[in-house]
Amino acid sequence: MEDHEKFMKRCLELARHGLGLVYPNPMVGAVVVYEDRIIGEGWHQKAGSPHAEVNAINAVSDRSLLPKSTIYVNLEPCSHHGRTPPCADLIVKSGIPRVVVGSLDPNPLVSGRGLNKLRANSVEVISEVLKQESEELNKRFYTFHQKKRPYIILKWAQSKDGFIFPHAENIEKGSPVWITNEFSRQKVHQWRTEEASILVGRKTVEQDNPQLSSRDFKGNQLYRIIIDAELRLKGNLNIFDGSCPTLVFNSRRNEIDNNIEFCKLDFKEGVIEQILKVLYDKDIQSLIVEGGSVTINSFLDGELWDEARVFEGSAIFHKGIKAPELKGIHKVESQIGRDKLYRFKK
Repeated sequence: MEDHEKFMKRCLELARHGLGLVYPNPMVGAVVVYEDRIIGEGWHQKAGSPHAEVNAINAVSDRSLLPKSTIYVNLEPCSHHGRTPPCADLIVKSGIPRVVVGSLDPNPLVSGRGLNKLRANSVEVISEVLKQESEELNKRFYTFHQKKRPYIILKWAQSKDGFIFPHAENIEKGSPVWITNEFSRQKVHQWRTEEASILVGRKTVEQDNPQLSSRDFKGNQLYRIIIDAELRLKGNLNIFDGSCPTLVFNSRRNEIDNNIEFCKLDFKEGVIEQILKVLYDKDIQSLIVEGGSVTINSFLDGELWDEARVFEGSAIFHKGIKAPELKGIHKVESQIGRDKLYRFKK
């Protein structure tokens, strides 16, 4: 009996290489198997480049084996013409008689069509192998298409006694307040390379003057998003350096200045919902919300989040701004020096 799960796990391993690199496309890996042996494999490496199925089939040195092989892929092969031709057509053309799939494409406009095209061309289809793992891998892609908004990760650091920010008299404006150690901060920069955008409120920008970059890790730079209702932030701040696309939500004007876009919202209505609608329209599939407390709590109050990552440092503040509170079961993911990292999944 063939071990479908074994080869699907390999697809998932390959697909993960695309994390943070393939937006707005999903992460996909594929392997071609002949007589229980992988003879070709590949993954989708960048939006606009060949899909995983193309790379896996092209990696097979003896093409005569394809009509006797099985191709495994963690997401349904596409059936439509985008920047690349349909993978379902390529599979049919190559003569591969069987396809094993992890999960269906969540886009309602295309879901199931790839498998239907394969079946219509006498290709055997086995689906939902490691379905849960396949959907978890592409949680950003699934959330975007099913909920019509980005996948939202809340992130903050808090003191050992539960404060996200110390009392104002103990800090210097314009300088970041470090609660965690340098290794935890490097972890945050790694996360930033994996997501599409990052959001903070005006007060966080005023206090920390952050770059909101992934400077400690090589990778794509984030789409920076700021909430500044009255446009109080000064143009000499790091977020206005033009180094990457920056979106400023405000109540005053719509304007594009170099790499900075000002987007006007109605701040008397649901601001977070309006923001998420704009991000959806811009095809932004994931969002890290880093602060401050008011901003994070607005996402929590609206139940508009999917995951939270909370660092707890060893410092004691005694007083200050209380950290947001999450109700539910938490899991200590890791100990990073003296810091603790908690993950919450909605």
